[in-house]
Amino acid sequence: MISSPLRRFVACMSLLLLSGSVWATDGPAIGGIPLEFFLFAFTLLGVALLHNQTFYVALTGVLAVAIYKMAFTGFNTGAGIGGFVGHLGHEWVTLANLFCLLMGFAILARHFEKSRIPEILPKFLPGEWKGAFALLAMVWVISSFLDNIAAALIGGAMAHKLFKAKVHIGYLAGIVAASNAGGAFSVVGDTTTTMMWIAGVHPGAVFEAILASAIALAISGYFAAKQQHAYSPILAHSHEHVHVDWGRIFVVTMILVFAMVTNIVVNTHYTASSDSFPFIGVAVWTAIILTIPVRRHDWEVLGESLKGTFFLLFLVTTASMMPVETLPAASWHTAFGLGFVSAVFDNIPLTALAIKQDGYDWGFLAFGVGYGGSMLWFGSSAGVALSNMYPEAKSAGRWLRHGWHVAVAYIVGFMAMVLLVGWHPQPINKGATPVHGQTEHIAVPPAPTFEK
Repeated sequence: MISSPLRRFVACMSLLLLSGSVWATDGPAIGGIPLEFFLFAFTLLGVALLHNQTFYVALTGVLAVAIYKMAFTGFNTGAGIGGFVGHLGHEWVTLANLFCLLMGFAILARHFEKSRIPEILPKFLPGEWKGAFALLAMVWVISSFLDNIAAALIGGAMAHKLFKAKVHIGYLAGIVAASNAGGAFSVVGDTTTTMMWIAGVHPGAVFEAILASAIALAISGYFAAKQQHAYSPILAHSHEHVHVDWGRIFVVTMILVFAMVTNIVVNTHYTASSDSFPFIGVAVWTAIILTIPVRRHDWEVLGESLKGTFFLLFLVTTASMMPVETLPAASWHTAFGLGFVSAVFDNIPLTALAIKQDGYDWGFLAFGVGYGGSMLWFGSSAGVALSNMYPEAKSAGRWLRHGWHVAVAYIVGFMAMVLLVGWHPQPINKGATPVHGQTEHIAVPPAPTFEK
């Protein structure tokens, strides 16, 4: 049954949709901003506020935008229903790849969890606050090759055991930050970077974000570990013997290798075909099918992941319908600002918009939208997932008050990239001329001084 807050949300969305006919007479814009963006922003606001009804909010949003564009503005592929069908035909490869990857990585994450590796990792942690920091570093590493949601949940489970179920809000923010930082420099570590990879961004273009990611881990991790040690010191580790299931590790490796090798081959030798078929998604499921004899896959996890996967697909589809030509020009300033926007609105659709706009330095964007969402608990899927494990974290005020170090780490890490790496626009279209014809290192102003 749909809740009363959700019914009010749907009613407000319907009124805003109907108002499109009024604005369409003088042009579909409010204050110079196309009405699609208001519908999109309202959808994201609903996702932020109605945490238990996000699926229905996203579904309402994508339908509202689609109906509005069919009725008033049309698509690049044409007007009306035909234009919408043509738009979906243009986007189907991206959506199919995302669907296959998200569902496939759900199986991958379950294999990694059952491999028993998460149980033996805590045994190697040092004592005092350094152990709490080492746990965050583990989450950071795990997230670089495993989905950041899974990495955050693994970190949360280990923290629950190590700290006798007493985990500080600031440390929970540190876990989310570590998982998002680890995924920001790897094309298999975060949905946003995977989206860039699927779109044609070279993995090396994202990997440069490791500089900002490591700095952010050092800053946020240090303060979060200190907070946790003062709140509840680390529990002495158990020395019971744990048998690692290497068969499941083999399955995880096979899935990752198939995905990475396929993407490299397709984008290197078959670029003309990369937008015509979901090669990467098919490769992931090929690996899953081939490894059935090795270990039984937990097929039931697919049912658990299906609703969340469609939620993300609805948001990505909504983002793909935005008139992206009206967005601010791609620059490091824009990427920096998107990090703060990502703390409030889901980073998946923001990334989809940026990919459609093109012309970014993808390492900057990956760190911005990936790590920026850590500044609030609902700013990233990892934060939402971990907050389901620790309901006390579902407070924006407490998250900001105790997790202040996440925002500081974001600013310092991003500015370090600006000064040490420099902004290098890299259009996705192979062989295209870089934005404004700039391929060399772009001079940037010095970073501002931040006082404590």
